[in-house]
Order: sequence, then C-alpha cells, then structure tokens
Amino acid sequence: MKNYELLAELNALLDVKNIRDYAPNGLQVEGKTEIRKVLTAVSASKAAIEEAVKIGADALLVHHGYFWKGENPEIIGIKKERIKLLLEHDINLFAYHLPLDLHPKLGNNALIGEDLIRHCGLENFSQSSEEKLLFFGDIAQNRETLAADALAEKLHLIFKRKPQYVGGLHRKNEQKIRRIAWCSGAAQDFLSEAVKLEADAFISGEYAERTYHEACEYGIFYFSCGHHATERGGVKALSTYLREQYCLESSFYDQENPF
Repeated sequence: MKNYELLAELNALLDVKNIRDYAPNGLQVEGKTEIRKVLTAVSASKAAIEEAVKIGADALLVHHGYFWKGENPEIIGIKKERIKLLLEHDINLFAYHLPLDLHPKLGNNALIGEDLIRHCGLENFSQSSEEKLLFFGDIAQNRETLAADALAEKLHLIFKRKPQYVGGLHRKNEQKIRRIAWCSGAAQDFLSEAVKLEADAFISGEYAERTYHEACEYGIFYFSCGHHATERGGVKALSTYLREQYCLESSFYDQENPF
C-alpha cells in the first residue's frame, strides 16, 4: 500500500478533518512510499522507533506523536535523535491523537466501554453532550452494584495495572457504584463534568494533586489507571484493522510504562 493511500484511508476512517487537536494528525514524518509492514505503539518513543527498525517496519503508527501545540519547535536533543532514526531508516510516522480517543469503534474510550460491559455488567454507554471525550454508563439493574475495591479489581484486569483511587459517595450515604464515567489519558480535569452526569465513579489515566481534594469534596470516586494503560486499546485495534482490511503485516509494540 502507498503511504499516501494509507494516510487517506486512516484520515477518512478517523474523521480527522472534523476534529480540532493539539498536534497534527496523520503523516508526521514521511518515509518510504511502499508500506507492507506497520508497527503500532502508544507513543513515538525512541524505543518504539528502534523496535520498528528491528522488525523492518515501513511505518510506525502511534497515538502520541510529535509537534504538540506550545512545545519547543527546535529539532534538538531527544527529538532530533528520534526523527534522525526515522529518517535514516525511511520509516513513515503516522500519529492520531484525539481522533483515536473519539472513534466509536476503534477509539480508546469506546474500547474501555466495551471492557466495562464485559467485566462490570455496564449497560450501553453514551457520550456526554457537553464534552464528547467523556463517556458514561450504568451497571445493569439486574447486576449488583460495585464497591470501590471491587471496581478497582476489575480495572486491574482491564488495564493490567493496579489503579489508585480516592474519594467516596458522601452525598449518597452509601458507597456502592452504579454509574461510571470515563475518559482515557490526562482527563482528570473532567472530574467536575463527571459529577454533572451524576456519576459515582470517574476513570481516567492521570491525576493531579488537586484531584484528591476534588474527589473527596464532590463525593465521587476517582480511579487513576495510567495514561499509557488507558490508551493501549486504540492503536491495538488499529493494528488488527490494518491486517484485516488491507492485509498489511501489522503488530503492536507495548513498551512498559508505569505512568
């Protein structure tokens, strides 16, 4: 497949033209024209590029690429080393940030929802009308509500990482969770939006110092499951999609990341 053919297909699939973002989505570093082998990863780290080189990949497709709004535009230091390695080996770098959080089937948040359905008995989930990156759903009426420690165990199974959680349901005089809201990555500032949705628990990747106080004062459980861990799903799903739809040789590289 030609690199610009793949670019057009992915841009259309992920609806890039209709999503405003903090970084360019699509082809960020151009490499060889012909693409037969693709490596996907959460981030375009040097280790991911080295793995792409090792397996002879023609393209690296990631969720976190380069050229973020507000970052230093100079190509020096580790940015220089990464881009140099891509150019030396003629590897295309594709990156899709918010489009890969929002996609209704292949997106990080949609896939978290599917996992919550399987592991927690969540009923059909929805997007918030106020914040499209925020999703929520309710545990089915015929299923038992969850205590925080039980939800933490299920999230450990989903994300392969033990979550940290704080807060509680002080306003409801009980501690069982029925409604769950979530957003992958660094979405701790959506906690107040989760409260507006009357969620009992909010799941995301990161936390700030203030998150503890906000969760306690709002009366909601906050679960931090890791930025990397909550955003594996989209690129893994894209890897499968590329194999099935275009017969490309595609694999997922999961670099260990505790954050």
